Amino acid sequence: MSAREKITGVILAGGQGRRMGSVDKGLVELRGRPMAEWVIERLRPQVDELIINANQNAERYATFGYPVFPDDIGGFAGPLAGLHAALSRAQHPLVATAPCDSPFLPEDLVERLYRALDAAGAELAVARTFDQPHPVFCLCRRDVLPHLDEFLASGGRKIDFWYATLKIIEVQFDDKEAAFRNINTRDELDDVDRIDR
Repeated sequence: MSAREKITGVILAGGQGRRMGSVDKGLVELRGRPMAEWVIERLRPQVDELIINANQNAERYATFGYPVFPDDIGGFAGPLAGLHAALSRAQHPLVATAPCDSPFLPEDLVERLYRALDAAGAELAVARTFDQPHPVFCLCRRDVLPHLDEFLASGGRKIDFWYATLKIIEVQFDDKEAAFRNINTRDELDDVDRIDR
């Protein structure tokens, strides 16, 4: 990647995994490896620092070798709570997020988001395929944290509602649509397991 501002990557693994049978999705195995490990493999080379947001099984996540932290807001408040916690802990001015249940995320995700963010002077860049935005695949400026604090303090939880209050740029990944597939259920896991990458 060309010269750019430094980026902290965060893997969002703070959910309850209800559709997977209330198990921790990041630790569910795909082809003999936890899904979070697949995501780490794809995201780590793209960022300058990697951290993991998890609200349970912190010890197991720590075995991957990266700092692990929970949401600062209780009650499994969703991906915005994970982003909020990451922005509070990131060492770098930009933060890139990816969910723990998308093992095949693009290997040029961060580079393409950064180019668009920088060119547009935006506060946040978000991935999109065709007419489908992927709000948990984003790159945002750490200095939006006070604004996010206010949004969460007012009871806001919907990630797209918060995005609507920022200067954002959507980045098309139509050529990588399959890379954004997330695995929410056992059936989806079985389907992916049968398909060659």
